[in-house]
Amino acid sequence: MTETITEFRARARAWLEANVPQGAPPEDGPASRDFVLGWQRKQAEGGWTGIAWPKEFGGRGLSVLEQIVWFEEYARAGAPTPLDASFVGLNHAGPTLIACGSEAQKAEHLPKILGGETIWCQGFSEPGSGSDLASIKTRGEVDGDTLVINGQKIWSSFADIADVQELLIRTDPTAKTGQALSWVICPMDTPGITVRPIRTMAGVLKFAEVFYDDVRIPLANVVGGLNNGWATAMATLSFERGTAALALLLRHILEVERLLADCPADRPQMRARLAKLRAEGAAIRAMNYRFALDSEHAVPDASGSMIRLAFAEFAQRVTAAAIDLYGLDAPQTVGAHGWAHDYLDAFSETIAGGAAEIQRNIIAERVLGLPKGPR
Repeated sequence: MTETITEFRARARAWLEANVPQGAPPEDGPASRDFVLGWQRKQAEGGWTGIAWPKEFGGRGLSVLEQIVWFEEYARAGAPTPLDASFVGLNHAGPTLIACGSEAQKAEHLPKILGGETIWCQGFSEPGSGSDLASIKTRGEVDGDTLVINGQKIWSSFADIADVQELLIRTDPTAKTGQALSWVICPMDTPGITVRPIRTMAGVLKFAEVFYDDVRIPLANVVGGLNNGWATAMATLSFERGTAALALLLRHILEVERLLADCPADRPQMRARLAKLRAEGAAIRAMNYRFALDSEHAVPDASGSMIRLAFAEFAQRVTAAAIDLYGLDAPQTVGAHGWAHDYLDAFSETIAGGAAEIQRNIIAERVLGLPKGPR
């Protein structure tokens, strides 16, 4: 007998109420890694990972609608933030491997991602090559059945605790822009890799520089074909810019409701500001749902940039409103898990996954069909 959405929601709610970890998770470092992997394993044991992933890749094979319901209940339960160290594997690498990887690559890596065995990080941005991926300089030279990689990446989230990296490199020095690139699976324990963590202004070790000195990776680790990394990377970014942050969006929407409940009646301007955020959150949520349902059986298209941009700016406005409501010295604001931390951390949202200016260009050119700007 097929389970109804209502029944699925009730089961998800009951499981989360019984299993969500109590207390604040560690902020960074090895303790954060242990926490994230342990929570992912617990979800896997309960049958709550890969809900919309195909069954042949270890998922539940359910629809995007069930995945959305799970995200709603996850946010409602106050479960650990979905933008933790498991984010890249679940929302970047996994979907990219499903769409572009070989059968051997899928068999090797997808079960480990879902089962809480590995953490992934991203190696795209470089010093001087942030949103302009076509200009990256980290190179990989073919030596028999191996790539020899030299160069540097930066802003690689959770690279200090990751097992694997989705790495974009230049493999054809004679080709122009995207035709020169390859997307490779890079084990982070490979000799020649040095990771230097970066402490953010929010106070945590979230990002890192990664240096590659004659790092040798098998050609079998190339995903989507040698010198075809631009197409593979665009698939990765399409997943990142689409519904990847939906669970966090839903959390922010619930936070707006709590802010409204805490806002006294004698602050009408603040209440009006929060009401506007409530309406904005509902509109972005509706856009997310429509996009997710339309993209259920395909790689998301460029319209995901609208969702990415809207969410990023919404997150910044919500955290700023919370600071203004409670004040800088309030118990809700200070501390590692207070609003001040979230406010500072939210500044990265309009940079990560392509800066806000890049997202607006994509929307203008690829969604609205406007003339391309100067290059």
